[in-house]
Amino acid sequence: MYKKYTLDNGLRIVAEHIPYVKSISVGIWIETGSKNEDTTTNGVSHFVEHMLFKGTTTRTALDIADIIDGVGGQINAFTSKECTCYYIKVLDSHYKLAIDILSDMLFNSKLDPIDIDKERSVIMEEISMYEDSPEDLVHDLLSQTVFKNNSLGLPILGTAQTLNTIDQAALREYMEKHYLPEKTVIAIAGNFKEEEILGTIEEKFANWNHKENKQKNLDLNFNFKKVHRTKDVEQAHLCMAFKGTSLGHKDLYPLMVVNNILGGSMSSRLFQTIREEKGLAYSIYSYPSFYKEGGLLTIYGGMNPQQLEEVTGLVYKELENLRANGLTNAEMTKSKEQLKGNYILGLESTSSRMTSIGKSELLLGKISSPKEIIDKVDGISMEQIEAVIEKVIQLDSVAIASLSKEDQGNIIERVFKNSN
Repeated sequence: MYKKYTLDNGLRIVAEHIPYVKSISVGIWIETGSKNEDTTTNGVSHFVEHMLFKGTTTRTALDIADIIDGVGGQINAFTSKECTCYYIKVLDSHYKLAIDILSDMLFNSKLDPIDIDKERSVIMEEISMYEDSPEDLVHDLLSQTVFKNNSLGLPILGTAQTLNTIDQAALREYMEKHYLPEKTVIAIAGNFKEEEILGTIEEKFANWNHKENKQKNLDLNFNFKKVHRTKDVEQAHLCMAFKGTSLGHKDLYPLMVVNNILGGSMSSRLFQTIREEKGLAYSIYSYPSFYKEGGLLTIYGGMNPQQLEEVTGLVYKELENLRANGLTNAEMTKSKEQLKGNYILGLESTSSRMTSIGKSELLLGKISSPKEIIDKVDGISMEQIEAVIEKVIQLDSVAIASLSKEDQGNIIERVFKNSN
């Protein structure tokens, strides 16, 4: 069971004691990401994340890597649309070292202009690498389409144009505005002594100044358009999205049950029909995305360009069938067991537990226990599933992004027009 503490400056600490392990994972979760940017600052969240590894007033970038490697630990970070996380996993005896390095990176990073220019080139290469991955690219195209007039649609990496405008002043200004204790959660999972670890955190973080910065909730407007991009690629890539549900909403688990059967696993309808029976695509899957203000249910397929029309038609038929006939009782039972199994297996490591409690506290302000989550899944009824299918699978309200060597956007338009 986890415990929660709040320092005077608003910094929240959530900790789960796991006495039978010998490791500890410590993560600093900050509620800021590409959602907090605009078209002029796009990419700054991710840029800051990179720069915090480039050295502090007392440690070089090599020192940070060398110290963690020297104790057999792991250090990393990631930026998403809604949050940024810095985390370290070490043996439990090195918990002080982990907290010291994370606090040093957060408060004492130099953000040296020479390092900024070097890292700008690194991120440009990351963008180029992304451009060479059509599956990633079509997902980005979909996000930019469905969230066209919203910061959720901005690419996390930024663009070549915006990166060139980000300098030391921009990075510092962004951190001063968004890296605040009341927008931060320190999540800990593993073997530790409560008083000792809290004392260490308080010593390092208690003087972090509180600044009021009320974050406005986004007013999400979904843009259901169909866009196609031509690029010299071998396959055709298809991505479609329906309006889903938000984090913490009652429809979240029913939608996950539906997704498992639609395209969330190798035994799903889309995978079995399109890949196994017809052999039309190597990759075909679906997944839900959940944000504070809303979410999506997304389907992706990669195929030979000549198969695009047939695959699109088959996906449409599966969606029609799902709307008309729903799930069977056997499918519902299987999907619920699959969800529970995936969830419990995902709690086997301290890093995954740290992620679970940290993200939940940061974005929802509460943490559900494993028992509560299992009970929620067990309690899903067929009526809830039918209601979610009717609400989400709206075949006349779907955003579609496609990518191939030739302009095939008209093919997808034709499939949907004829099917309707």
